[in-house]
Amino acid sequence: MLIPHDQLSPEALAGLIEDFVTRDGTDNGDETPFTTRIERAKRALDIGRAVIVFDPPTGQCQLCLRHQVPSEWLTE
Repeated sequence: MLIPHDQLSPEALAGLIEDFVTRDGTDNGDETPFTTRIERAKRALDIGRAVIVFDPPTGQCQLCLRHQVPSEWLTE
């Protein structure tokens, strides 16, 4: 299930974005400042390159790149 990012509290959204930009394997030696990575993730949400996925059975919520999400989720 996809959750529109503008329906989350600022605190919840900030937590998801921080988790996304600090996730294992996301830096790959990238020296980009943390604040820049945060702004990039916000922009990705704003333009639809990233989405927020909620899994009701587990209660887990995470930010994912749109191309990583099953296409049927994008049309529901």
